[in-house]
Amino acid sequence: MRYREAGEERRVLLDAGDVFFAGVGCEHVAHPQGEARILVVEHEGSV
Repeated sequence: MRYREAGEERRVLLDAGDVFFAGVGCEHVAHPQGEARILVVEHEGSV
């Protein structure tokens, strides 16, 4: 997962079962390495 915090791009490698929480206003994007299944849960109207 790549995200921007305080203007700096950061990365975190998630393993199966891990959770990434992006707070309000957090720029983020998934970059899967190989095959991946991703579940996205959002509040209504967040996109």
